[in-house]
Amino acid sequence: MIRTCLLRVCGLVKNSPRNVSSVSNESADELWKGVTSVSNAGRLRGRAKGLPRKKDLNKGQIIGIGKVSMQFPGLNTPVFRGRELVHQQKLPVDPEREERLAKLRQSIPMRKRMKLSRLEQGWTSAHIGGRKIGPPDSIGGDTFDDFETWVLESKIVTHMTGNLGRKSRISIFVVTGNGNGLAGFALAKAPVQKAAMKTAKNRAGQRLMYIPRYKEHTVSHDFFTQFGNTKIFVKKMHEGYGLVCHRAIKACCEAIGIKDIHAKVEGSINLQNIIKAFFIGLLQQKSYQQLADEKQLHLVEFKSENGNYPEVIASPSKVRKPEEVTSHEILDFTQYVLGGKVILQKKRPPAFYTKLPSFKTKLVKLERTRHFDETRINLLAEYGALHSFLTKKYPEAKLCPKPKQSKNNETEE
Repeated sequence: MIRTCLLRVCGLVKNSPRNVSSVSNESADELWKGVTSVSNAGRLRGRAKGLPRKKDLNKGQIIGIGKVSMQFPGLNTPVFRGRELVHQQKLPVDPEREERLAKLRQSIPMRKRMKLSRLEQGWTSAHIGGRKIGPPDSIGGDTFDDFETWVLESKIVTHMTGNLGRKSRISIFVVTGNGNGLAGFALAKAPVQKAAMKTAKNRAGQRLMYIPRYKEHTVSHDFFTQFGNTKIFVKKMHEGYGLVCHRAIKACCEAIGIKDIHAKVEGSINLQNIIKAFFIGLLQQKSYQQLADEKQLHLVEFKSENGNYPEVIASPSKVRKPEEVTSHEILDFTQYVLGGKVILQKKRPPAFYTKLPSFKTKLVKLERTRHFDETRINLLAEYGALHSFLTKKYPEAKLCPKPKQSKNNETEE
């Protein structure tokens, strides 16, 4: 009898368990991105509002202090304390550590906007336009102690490049001046706003111009100026009038030291064109003597406070005779310095009550006395009496004097 024995080898295979997941293979930044970001389609639909912010989980962590605190010489404690060698040892457990860490991680500092006073905010609180950024930097031994710089324009400009694609930069347009006749403006571009502001104000300090002023408070005379499609009419005003003009022109006037003008801008309101046109007009100003020599006529001024008495301000070396003056020549000083230009006066719409029938009835009733006072003064000035312009032809066209009433009639009435 043959017995067969089947031998079965049972081998125990020991598989070491490993916690493998997709989370353990990702970096911390990629994990946070999955929690704190949203797709472009979701962002367009407004799903980006209220997303959680990234937390710094290393905040509050100190080497050697944890669930089991240890003292490591040379790492979190000195190797020698006096002359005694410090040994590695276990520290007592802090029961309040987990609480403090949780509070520290939950308290996320909010981004606070820098608050400025109302006078330092510029034209608006949201943009940098109109804000003062200080004087230009000194160049060698030349300093700009009394100067101040105003930001007139700040914008992002982009252009396409062959190797870098669309490239963006910050464009800053500024004006600087000492408030005493010296001023300059400049434009600068840089990738960062701070660098662009610094370059622009230093460049403006190197391009200073002297602007003459009348009695240190206004322009020498009215003038018209133009740059591109921008036209500016500037009026010389009396002391105490103030600056009634565009806000960019007002900043330029403060930089120059002009205190009283009226300026009207027509056409394009491109800010750089406005500033260039204004400075061109200021530099093209002429003195009264230059204007008199150019016209070869006496320059006469009429002032209402002097009773419109004519006063000769400037006289040329050679005066033209009356027959040499042509009929189409501009003899009015204001029209001459404005180049024959006239400010566009927009027609005001008629008042609503002029269309009512009751207003037409009122006009009919007031027709006899309309403009009576003005007509009376004009007749007295021209004829010396209340006569009509037809009195010479028709002598009977005279105003009958009002009969005098006697005292007896007054008492009887």
